[in-house]
Amino acid sequence: MMHKRISIPIILLTAGLLLMNSCKKGGGVRTSVIRFDSVVVNERIPLLQVNDSTLPYADLDISFTYPVRFRDKASLARLQQIFVGTFFGDVRSDSLSPQDATARYADAYRERYLSLSNSYDQDKAMLEGEMPMWYWYMLDIRNRVLFVNDSLLSYAVEYSDYEGGAHGSHRVTYTNIDLNELHTLTEEDLFVAGYYKPLTEKIVAQLMRDHSVTQPDSLLTQGFFTIEDIVPNNNFWLSDEAIHYSYNQYEIAPYAMGVIHVTIPYSELSDILLPRGIITRYCSGQK
Repeated sequence: MMHKRISIPIILLTAGLLLMNSCKKGGGVRTSVIRFDSVVVNERIPLLQVNDSTLPYADLDISFTYPVRFRDKASLARLQQIFVGTFFGDVRSDSLSPQDATARYADAYRERYLSLSNSYDQDKAMLEGEMPMWYWYMLDIRNRVLFVNDSLLSYAVEYSDYEGGAHGSHRVTYTNIDLNELHTLTEEDLFVAGYYKPLTEKIVAQLMRDHSVTQPDSLLTQGFFTIEDIVPNNNFWLSDEAIHYSYNQYEIAPYAMGVIHVTIPYSELSDILLPRGIITRYCSGQK
């Protein structure tokens, strides 16, 4: 997979995205406006450091949206720390500024790709002068704010890459933040003890509706691996009305089925939601 793109340096976008609250207030919520900005990298990295598009190169695309305005200085620093750590997937980066973390990530990718040049000539010689096609790489990583109100923030980090194999890969991971306590949320923060089995059944039931089948085993004819694979995986985001799960490639189904999304309205989760928990307090779907 190759991108036709002119290389440009890291730039800081000056136009921030302003997101206001979209849900109910109350319960001690501290109303705040979050303003976002972005660091963007679009770079083409020639493997042989030669400006020749017929020779191998890597396309590196990073679009990192992060908060630049929040309640106070300390709260903003903590929120940025969460964004940096979850975007780059490295706790060693979460002490860096968004710009420095992005630059370090780009430098590491560039260095790793250029190190492949040490074996390029040898592989080409083995192919008797034919081009070894597995040296074309690409990486695209970006995040998107999906939902925000006075107390909750949910966003996705989307990662796509190709490193010379039969096909590339794509995955999405979600982060949900309690804006009052400034910590990330897991299923244990949302559901009562013993939630796992009934939540599993609700996810399977929703997949059955989505694929128009009436028996769990019928999902196997739709391409899913096994019913036992379909369980809560903590990869979810929250909206005003529902919880949204995603299962990445090979997690519960083959690569060809892509990322599989499952949406379950809060109205179907009332028996396992924590009383006075995050969802019941902060989302209008559970007023």
